Amino acid sequence: MADLKAQFVAAVAHSKQLTERPDNSTLLKIYGLYKQATIGDNADKKPGFSDMVARAKWEAWDGCKGTDSDTAMQQYVDLIGSLD
Repeated sequence: MADLKAQFVAAVAHSKQLTERPDNSTLLKIYGLYKQATIGDNADKKPGFSDMVARAKWEAWDGCKGTDSDTAMQQYVDLIGSLD
């Protein structure tokens, strides 16, 4: 558990130093997994259609609903690791 947490923290730091910017769908997946790992299931109100960015982020996070924190952390670590 502590090892996974350390890997997750390292992956978060590494995500800010990627040589290439990931595509939007990958960025949304990163966002959703991060929120799921750090906060848990999305309980926020769904943004309206006029705020497309907030709505896309909400949907990415909501798509991770039911995933436990450790699994989300591992998926995040794996995804960031695959981007180099």
